[in-house]
Amino acid sequence: MALKQYKPTSAGRRHQTGSDFSDITKSRPEKALILSVKNNAGRNAQGKMTVRHRGGGAKKLIRIIDFKRDKLGVPGRVAAIEYDPNRSARIALIFYVDGEKRYILAPQGLKVDDMIVAAPDAELKVGNALPLGSMPSGTVIHNIELEPGRGAKMVRSAGAGAQLMAKEGDFALIRLPSGEMRRVRIGAYATVGQVGNEEHQTLSIGKAGRKRHMGWRPTVRGSAMNPVDHPHGGGEGRSPIGMPGPKTPWGKPALGYKTRNKTKASNKLIVKRRR
Repeated sequence: MALKQYKPTSAGRRHQTGSDFSDITKSRPEKALILSVKNNAGRNAQGKMTVRHRGGGAKKLIRIIDFKRDKLGVPGRVAAIEYDPNRSARIALIFYVDGEKRYILAPQGLKVDDMIVAAPDAELKVGNALPLGSMPSGTVIHNIELEPGRGAKMVRSAGAGAQLMAKEGDFALIRLPSGEMRRVRIGAYATVGQVGNEEHQTLSIGKAGRKRHMGWRPTVRGSAMNPVDHPHGGGEGRSPIGMPGPKTPWGKPALGYKTRNKTKASNKLIVKRRR
């Protein structure tokens, strides 16, 4: 992917950048692999807002992505590289030799007509999926399962890549893009290579309206509110927070306050935190 600059016809256009979509080979999604889902605008099943600053945005169709890579031993051909509005990474349309079609995350370097396969004895090449126990130490991987057979949960965004550091007993040690070191069972599947579209992180949105098209609503500072609306609100002119540490709108500490459940089962598998 390459970035394109725009002519500065307005203040919003001056520093705005966008993708040139040169890596996209097919413009319309596969009809059998899309779903139409209603946008909930950050509200739960009761209609209560559980995520702030969401709403509006362009209508998007959900692409059904194969995160499990469970067509073991069946080769597939990359038929197209497509854009997915629901994620930062590109997706690849795979035509398997048995006639089935599926989408997978497109790793860096995967091209149309390349052959891929998921199998314990698969070749170590970009796009192939193998159990962690079948990979040598030092392999760059993405789309990693936390538990075998449950589907990939980690390292799925554009440009992301983890590294298999070591294997010991039933576990493999993985260094995640955040710097966190984590143990994962060697039976868990991962895909070889780094996620593509790596220049996504350097995109400049350029204007507020483009963010609204993505489904984001404005974020207002607490210090700009009244005391009834936020703990930071009120005061004459610009005022300091006036309390020990910043707070959320509901009065909870906003910095340095651990929110992770201490009883979470995967806690004991984290060897080194990202901080």
